[in-house]
Amino acid sequence: MAVVRPTPADPTPGLAAAAGPGDQRAAPPELGESIAVLSGPTFMYSDPAGDVPPGTIGGLVHLDTRLLSGWVLTINGARLLVLRSQVTQHYAAQFVLTTPALPDLPPDSVSVSRIRYVGNGFHERISLLSFRPEAVRLEVRLAVAADFADLFEVKSGVRDRSAQITRERPSEDTALSFVYENEGFTARTAVRAAPSPSRIEDDELVWDVDLQPRQEWQVDLNVPLPPGLGVVEAVTGDIVDVVHGRAADPLRRWTVDRAVLRSDNQALERTFRKSRDDIAALRLDLEVKGQRILLPGAGLPWFLTVFGRDTLITAYQTLVAGPSLAHGALLALARLQGTRCDDFSDEEPGKILHEVRSGELTRTGVKPYGPYYGSADATQLWLILLSEYWRWTRNDDLVRELRGNALAALDWIDHFGDRDGDGYVEYGTRSPEGLGNQCWRDSPDGVCFADGRIPVLPIATCELQGYTYDAKLRLAELADGPLADPALADRLRAEVAELYERFNRDFWIPERGGYYAVGLDGDKNRIDAKTSNMGHLLWSGIVPAERAGQVVGQLMSDDMFSGWGIRTLSREERLYNALGYHLGTVWPHDNSLAVLGLARYGFRAEANRVSLALFEAAEQFGHRLPEALSGYQRDRLMFAVPYPTACSPQAWATGTPLALVRAMLGVNPVDGRLLLDPDIPSELGRITAGRVRAFGHCWEVEAVGRDGYVRLSPG
Repeated sequence: MAVVRPTPADPTPGLAAAAGPGDQRAAPPELGESIAVLSGPTFMYSDPAGDVPPGTIGGLVHLDTRLLSGWVLTINGARLLVLRSQVTQHYAAQFVLTTPALPDLPPDSVSVSRIRYVGNGFHERISLLSFRPEAVRLEVRLAVAADFADLFEVKSGVRDRSAQITRERPSEDTALSFVYENEGFTARTAVRAAPSPSRIEDDELVWDVDLQPRQEWQVDLNVPLPPGLGVVEAVTGDIVDVVHGRAADPLRRWTVDRAVLRSDNQALERTFRKSRDDIAALRLDLEVKGQRILLPGAGLPWFLTVFGRDTLITAYQTLVAGPSLAHGALLALARLQGTRCDDFSDEEPGKILHEVRSGELTRTGVKPYGPYYGSADATQLWLILLSEYWRWTRNDDLVRELRGNALAALDWIDHFGDRDGDGYVEYGTRSPEGLGNQCWRDSPDGVCFADGRIPVLPIATCELQGYTYDAKLRLAELADGPLADPALADRLRAEVAELYERFNRDFWIPERGGYYAVGLDGDKNRIDAKTSNMGHLLWSGIVPAERAGQVVGQLMSDDMFSGWGIRTLSREERLYNALGYHLGTVWPHDNSLAVLGLARYGFRAEANRVSLALFEAAEQFGHRLPEALSGYQRDRLMFAVPYPTACSPQAWATGTPLALVRAMLGVNPVDGRLLLDPDIPSELGRITAGRVRAFGHCWEVEAVGRDGYVRLSPG
């Protein structure tokens, strides 16, 4: 009988996955142009009317558990018509609605407003105003449902928990209350209403409302939220003051020390400002050793949690705006660094985690996310961020504090990461719930041959080796500096010199214009697809100067550059699909690393071409870049097209504009000095970045074209 070998599409043949729904991304269009409000690990997803019809992906989710799965408002049995709805702050939204034609009631007779926010709870105010010349009697009904689905299920298929959900009797302050218990996991949803409903029918709150001409009626609704890991300091206050931005907002206090940007190009300013605000919206609040820290969650709706790769890259991108997120990411991920070998969670000593979850499937052991360690790059990226944080801050004490974590990470790279002793970091999973691809291209077909074949595991992708090269060089710099270990520095520099030679021999493919293989498969065959991962190699510095031009030519070719950015996979390859998750889409974060790499090797015009394309794309999405764009050729369309289920906001897409501006300014901390090497496109005019924090001081950076200056700012 032929042996079935593991591949990313079937990483553990013969091992059955745990019972339960899969993790496939699914965002059906039932909600239309959905409206989402969020604060830390909490969000409310609804349709444009503010409703959450049962059976959709919408609802109120807190700490990976859906507390509301249905939330539908009707008047006299009819749903309302949308005039306009809009997010006013990341945590607040307003919906302007009207009544349709009803028996004995013409259309547009009653104006309906819904305003809501999430903070220390979910709050909503529904207001009605009658425009009829005579008195009207209305039945206002709110249908509520709570399925307590794990967020993993919301993406695919929800298990029926109704037999384990009980309803408590209404109390003085609670109109509806649902409680779910299973194997020690408990969740509760309480709905409070003022005024109290006229009656409760099943899970529907009903108010009988008599309105005189021009009379207004309103009801306030509140769903309390339990505390937990990652809950940020929330905005509080009267709902009208919150929605209209008049309440004290911790976001504004947090952003006061962040870098600010001014430009002759207003669209660039708005994009930068939107990125700053979205990063603030995605913050998670943790406590490590008694110290409160902040770090970015990965993205709405599926990834409002601590990640390894996403969090680290976002923190790297945003260091130019301030070091606090990088500081938080380093401490939080060090605290959760692997200490043992565990097949189910892919944990290994020294390994930095992939993802943390707190929903029922994780808490009851069905899923391995408490935390899950299936990432072959987060450990190197943690070392890279530690170095970059030190270069910007010169915080020797933190580096020394994390010395043990850094050495454990290095040991993981050399022993557990290099699974077969060939000098390369490879990945494979031992968990029936494990990820098949454990690089950033983590979909089952994200790594493929040019002819479409899926490689066998374990796989050593090219960017993993670039990250390893960069991480060891940076750790050698720290060993020469705050770690005071010259023997370690010498050893690491010898190892990276050997890796450099070996990598450029084994991964280089001279055919088709010359390029780097996306990886080596389990038989050490070159996986010969042309991918955007080559941009990561430029960022890491592992590409010889004499080959850089060929790599840049590949990335900027018509087959890879769509006009909106560099595609994940070349159009030459068999599996190319403009809508394929890693098979032809354009990812902003992927492009930001390529831009930093292009600038590193002196290809400033190409870096600016990619950057301008992304800034122009951001304008089309309210100055916010989505997680990924479809790979359609720009000259064939009038607009950019988002990937169908893209997260938005998504942390490393949100961090991209900051990285692009850094590349244009050419601003870098070197040996305690802030250096500037600008190349600003004429389309952007003058750029001024204020409150840039480095070495414990604030700096202002200004540049136009290739001229610029840096000066120390007060404070």
